Order: sequence, then C-alpha cells, then structure tokens
Amino acid sequence: MKGGENAGTVQRILVFQQNGSALAKIAGIARCGGEDILLTIISIDVALPAILDDADEHIPRHLQASLVLDYLKHPDLSDELARLCSTQGIPLIASGKKTRGPGVLTPPT
Repeated sequence: MKGGENAGTVQRILVFQQNGSALAKIAGIARCGGEDILLTIISIDVALPAILDDADEHIPRHLQASLVLDYLKHPDLSDELARLCSTQGIPLIASGKKTRGPGVLTPPT
C-alpha cells in the first residue's frame, strides 16, 4: 500500500492463528507492510475439543479490521469467523479452506 491513491491510509489486518500456524505470514506482513499496516494477532494456543458449541471464548464478537486472515485449524472456529466477517462486512482470506460466504476468499495454498 505504499504510495498510490491510498497513501497515508492505515490498513488494519487482523490475523487469527492456532498454535503458531501463521508465524511465517505474520513475519512477512510485518517486514513488508511498514507503517501502512496495523497488524493485530489473535493466537489460540490451547487444546480444543473436536466440536465447539461456542466460539465466543476464542473469537471476539466485534472485529475491528479492514481485512481478516484465517489461519485457524479448527473448522468450528473458522466457520464462526467467516460468519462474523460476513455480517460485519469485513473481507476474510482463508487460504486452502472450504469456508464459504459473502466476502470470503479461499485461494489455494
């Protein structure tokens, strides 16, 4: 985002990771993003049951971001994150996942 018509605009990127699953991506964004990116990381590093009935403990209800990156491993968390992003109008990138919904991009890894 350096230069160009959006110069001076800070992009708020919110990254969700589980057990360090996004460390390399976070390092790359931090290294290349410069002052134009405000990076917030939510790490979930606890053992989770196979089925989560309530993701509220792990995912905040109100997301403050212009873009969300999903590197979560638990499908229930990814589904809830996609639902929240969709209802709040925040684009979500969930590489390599089968998550579907408005504003959800799932490029191959």
